[in-house]
Amino acid sequence: MSNKKKKEPELEVSEEEPEIEEAEEIEEAPADAKKVEVPVEEEKPEEEEEIIDERIYTVPLRKAYWSGTRLRRSNRAVRVLREFVERHMKPEELLIQPEVNEHIWARGIQKPPRRVRIRATKNSDNLVRVYLAEG
Repeated sequence: MSNKKKKEPELEVSEEEPEIEEAEEIEEAPADAKKVEVPVEEEKPEEEEEIIDERIYTVPLRKAYWSGTRLRRSNRAVRVLREFVERHMKPEELLIQPEVNEHIWARGIQKPPRRVRIRATKNSDNLVRVYLAEG
């Protein structure tokens, strides 16, 4: 390594200061002006459905890995989950929440998780909703 220092270009500094233009005056609202309050729509709580049954399952998704091409594994994993819940809860209608779908698809189409912990709730209309289990 050499001890030679590289010459840095010197910046020219002008001694003249730029002229400061007068700032335009900003019109402010008078203090006695009335503030208009916009009515905020109150959030309506979701209608509390009567939950008849609530269960927590660990769904094995290994079938998704061993059947068909690897380019369809996450699609297959969602189908396996749906079949599992239909077999165990006997619903008339089944809704898989987006958080469960996003969890399965988080690593892409080729690598879904090997198992998923879910919470399935069944209401009086025989509607089953599938959520991710906490913990």
